[in-house]
Amino acid sequence: MKKALLAILFAAFAATSFAQAPAGGEVPAEFRRMFRRTPGDTLQSVRINPDGSTTVSIYAPKAHSVSLQGDGGFAPMGFGAGPRPQVVEGDNGIWSITLKDVKPGLYRYHFVVDGMNVYDPKNAGMSDISPIATVSDGTEFFAMKDVPHGAMSQRYYFSKTLNTWRRMHVWTPAGYENSKKKLPVLYLIHGGGDTDNSWPGVGAAGMILDNLLAEGKMVPMIVVMPNGTITNVPDEVPPFAQDMVTDIIPFIESNYPVLTDKDHRAIAGLSMGGMETMETAFNNIDMFSYVWVLSSSFQPSRNPKDEANRLKVYENAQKMNKSFKKLVFTQGGPADIAYNNCINTRKELDAAGLKYEYMENAQEGHSWSTWRCDLYDLAQKIFK
Repeated sequence: MKKALLAILFAAFAATSFAQAPAGGEVPAEFRRMFRRTPGDTLQSVRINPDGSTTVSIYAPKAHSVSLQGDGGFAPMGFGAGPRPQVVEGDNGIWSITLKDVKPGLYRYHFVVDGMNVYDPKNAGMSDISPIATVSDGTEFFAMKDVPHGAMSQRYYFSKTLNTWRRMHVWTPAGYENSKKKLPVLYLIHGGGDTDNSWPGVGAAGMILDNLLAEGKMVPMIVVMPNGTITNVPDEVPPFAQDMVTDIIPFIESNYPVLTDKDHRAIAGLSMGGMETMETAFNNIDMFSYVWVLSSSFQPSRNPKDEANRLKVYENAQKMNKSFKKLVFTQGGPADIAYNNCINTRKELDAAGLKYEYMENAQEGHSWSTWRCDLYDLAQKIFK
């Protein structure tokens, strides 16, 4: 009997939300986050103040009481050491507490909201600790199989574009450590609300790539999964594209033996990452030969023709046709909430004379079930 493996999964809906925009209607769900419609959208939950104190905050507009619990030295009294420090509600639904004399260090903490432990939803590390369910009989293309497995590494780099340290995940194929052969690179971007941990985690990128390589179905390559989420900016798509070109690609090409010509460089992204893919590739036509846009479109809150003009699609369509070996748009079927937006985008591409392929690898809507199928498909078609 086939055995199913089950762990607990509570994936954040915001990680995959990309609601359709009705004609003349409201901004889609994913972009409500990007356009900062609540005080919580731009909240920096842990802030060091000019006087050396530390303010800790959470957006909880419907809460009745909030307190803070954590390691001693960060939260007064520490874990289980007496009354929890009370957090004060502001007029905008943000609850805050200012702690004095917090020494430099690393501290565990969480909020207690109406009696329930709540881990800081704005903390960058939240995506790394989200439980993931694996329901599998061991035969699926994303399953852990008895094949050689590559390495999934966390790498930190300094982004001159954003003036901060950032993280990416890098998959290298089995045996890469003992090889001097230069490989092509796929830059693979997650969607809105997620981080660079999403493709290695719920995206099962490592398992998919391990299995494809063991089966001889893909060219050996390096797959770079950067963090496409940039907080505290009104529109993270353009700065991410700049970060990709100025910082991410140079970091990879300086630290890994890889091929550095455009014929050995691919980029793909889902949902918001698809917009970041177009932003990067359409503004740097000579950098990539393979461009895959998964469950995405021009920014839905904007006029498609205006976006096509901003990205110079009409002006550069023929250059793109010569430069891109493959430009591919995918959707998860009509249930994909980016479906209609993609139709409107493709109408502009058609009008501009831009050549591309369109496919639906899975009828699973705007979901990781679709995007795992997309990765399984695209990894077999690039660099050949």
